[in-house]
Amino acid sequence: MNTYSELANPWTLKLARYEPGCPIEEVARELGFTNIDDIVKLASNENALGPSPKAIAAMKKSARTMHLYPDGDVFYLKQALAKRLNVKPEQLLFGNGSNELVELISHAFLGPETGIVMASQAFVVYRLIAAVFQAEVVDVPMKHFTHDLDAMLAAIKPTTRLVFVSNPNNPTSTMVDGAAIDRFMAKVPDHVIVCFDEAYIELLPPEKQPDVLKYVRQGRKALVLRTFSKTYGLAGLRLGYVVAAEECIGLLNRIRQPFNVNAMAQAAALAALDDDAYVQKTRKMVTRGVAYFHREFRKMKLPYVPAVANFILVEVGKGREVFVALQKEGVIVRPMDGYGLPTYVRITIGKPAENKKCIEALKRVLGRG
Repeated sequence: MNTYSELANPWTLKLARYEPGCPIEEVARELGFTNIDDIVKLASNENALGPSPKAIAAMKKSARTMHLYPDGDVFYLKQALAKRLNVKPEQLLFGNGSNELVELISHAFLGPETGIVMASQAFVVYRLIAAVFQAEVVDVPMKHFTHDLDAMLAAIKPTTRLVFVSNPNNPTSTMVDGAAIDRFMAKVPDHVIVCFDEAYIELLPPEKQPDVLKYVRQGRKALVLRTFSKTYGLAGLRLGYVVAAEECIGLLNRIRQPFNVNAMAQAAALAALDDDAYVQKTRKMVTRGVAYFHREFRKMKLPYVPAVANFILVEVGKGREVFVALQKEGVIVRPMDGYGLPTYVRITIGKPAENKKCIEALKRVLGRG
C-alpha cells in the first residue's frame, strides 16, 4: 500500500515549516503553570495593548451577523483605506493576513524557472513560499543587520521576478530610509517586481515613514504589503492588504478564493482605522519600551541591534537554550537560529511590567543579576 509521502509530489517532502511563537496556553500546559497570567508572551511582535477599543466594539456588534457570508469585495474598508492612502479602491486587495497575499503574489509570478531576491535575515515566509513554487531563492547578506539594497540590486538575475524588501525588517527591527529606496528603485530592471513589506510601518511617526506608495501611484512595478495585525492589534483576525497597480490587483483577484476575509475582521479593521488615539498610544508604548530595553541591555553588556519597531534583537549566547530557560521563568521570546542567528533571541516590546519581568528573568538565566 502506498503511503501519503509516496503519493505526494516529491519536492513537497523537502519543504520546511514555519516556526511560530509559542502560544501561552501551550507553554503553561507543558511547563505546569496553573495560572496563564503568570506567563508573558513577547515572541510574536503582537500589540501588547490589545485591539483598539473601537475595534472591540465593532467585533461585538458584528457577532450578531456571523451566520452570513462576508462582503467578498471588502467594499467599505476598501473605500476608507483608499481615501486614507490616496490610492484608487481598485488598487487594493485584502487577504487572510499578509502571508496569504505573499502566496497569491507567488502564484501569479513564480515558478520553477523563476526566482526571488531577499535579505538573508528577512521574514522567512518569503523563502518558504518561494520553495512551494519551486522558485530559486537568492539570499543577500545584510549590512549591519539592515537590507543592503546595492547588493540586492547586484543579485538580480534575468530569471528574478520578485525582490522582497521588509521595511522595517523582521526580525532585525532595522530599516532603510527613503533616499536609499529611491536610489534602489531608479536602477531596478523592468522585469522585476519589488514587494515592500511594511507590516510595522504605522508604528513609526509619519515623518519617519518612507513613501513607497508613490511608486504604485507612478505606475512602477511595486507592491506594498501592510497588515492590521501589528499596530492595530488584530493579529487574531488575520487581515492584511496589498497596494498595487490595477492590472496586478486584477491578476491576484483571479487567484484569490472567495470570502477570504471574514466579516468580523472587516468590521474591526474599519473601526480601528479611525482610532488615531489608539495608534498614538501604541507608538508611545513602543518608544518607551525600546528605550528601556536599550538601556537595560547596555547595563547587562549584551550586544543588541538598535530597534525601530516593536521588537528587538539581542545577543545572549546560546539563543535556543536561553529561549527554553526563559519559558521556565514564564517569559516567551523567539529564538533566532532559524534565521541563521543562533546566538540571538528576538523580544517583542510589551507593557512596562512585562518588559521588566523579561529583563529580570533574562538576568537570572544569564547570571547577570
